[in-house]
Amino acid sequence: MPPEDEDAGRIHCRLDELLAERGMTLTRLSELVGVSLVNLSVLKNDRARAIRFSTLTAICDALGCTVGDLLVVR
Repeated sequence: MPPEDEDAGRIHCRLDELLAERGMTLTRLSELVGVSLVNLSVLKNDRARAIRFSTLTAICDALGCTVGDLLVVR
């Protein structure tokens, strides 16, 4: 089984692409979901090591997408 760090690098967050498709800023998403701009930036730049289900649900609700639209395995 590969080390945890290698697995973490295989998950890609498409947050920037979804925001662009919807004409929404990271700041606006932060306001809608109640998550700090810094934490969303970490997620957007594929540096997050974990995400709460409640945060994931809130982001998907705000963007009108599914988890599979937001997170993909490379």
